[in-house]
Amino acid sequence: MDVLPPLPGPLPWPVADPRARHFVAHYSDMHGLVAGLILPEHAPAYVVSALETSRELIRHSYYRYEFTTVAVTHSLFALERALAEHLGVKKNFQQLIALAAAGGVISADLADRLDAGRQLRNKLAHGDLTGTALTPVMAVNMVRAAFDTAALLFPAPAA
Repeated sequence: MDVLPPLPGPLPWPVADPRARHFVAHYSDMHGLVAGLILPEHAPAYVVSALETSRELIRHSYYRYEFTTVAVTHSLFALERALAEHLGVKKNFQQLIALAAAGGVISADLADRLDAGRQLRNKLAHGDLTGTALTPVMAVNMVRAAFDTAALLFPAPAA
């Protein structure tokens, strides 16, 4: 196991990424930016954890701009698994999105939004984009597609 050696002392407080000033004035403004990303209450723990981490990565992109892109890709990991389980098939993510749309599980608009995230993930994996590809607002919109899909896949039980 690769263990971090003992630190010489406490870590310094993070400093705002200078690129953040183009989008928000203060870290506290990031809270409003992600406020609409509500965790689906009835989703499995792996989905909730990935979505919560994605939301927090966007919030903390105030300190490291590239966290926006990491947030999008991270949100898709759990969603890909959730779609495969929901549909009961082992397919690639593009096929899962298409099957979910064709089966009426998600709308065509939502499928397009998910596919945009999938394409971003692939371009990052192949070196066609860098971690600075997204602004915080763009990341929120892409991550919202994962949140919206999870809410459809794991609705509240009927009363």
